Amino acid sequence: QVEVVESGGGLVQPGGSLRLSCAVSGIPASRYDMAWYRQAPGKRRELVATMTSGFYTDYADSVKGRFTISRDNAARTSSLQMDDLRPEDTAVYYCSLKGPVVYWGQGTQVTVSS
Repeated sequence: QVEVVESGGGLVQPGGSLRLSCAVSGIPASRYDMAWYRQAPGKRRELVATMTSGFYTDYADSVKGRFTISRDNAARTSSLQMDDLRPEDTAVYYCSLKGPVVYWGQGTQVTVSS
């Protein structure tokens, strides 16, 4: 059974930092692209950052220079380091494994507010 579990969300003040983690079990994560999405209330889910199986990275324009995606294939984890957080970054953040089948986690809430 495949499981994708996010952690690390919370409440942070503007300008602060958070590090989200994604733990995968049940599949060899090294064969999959790993990505982070987010969905704010009333908005569509959007792609935030991707790291392919070959370690190529891509970011949404709104987070470039502030967010950094990483992965550890041996540990089957991915992380999203988020710096200089803004209120507009408030959303539920989801980890995704993208291959022949797409797997999703349950999401973790990030709230940026003073």
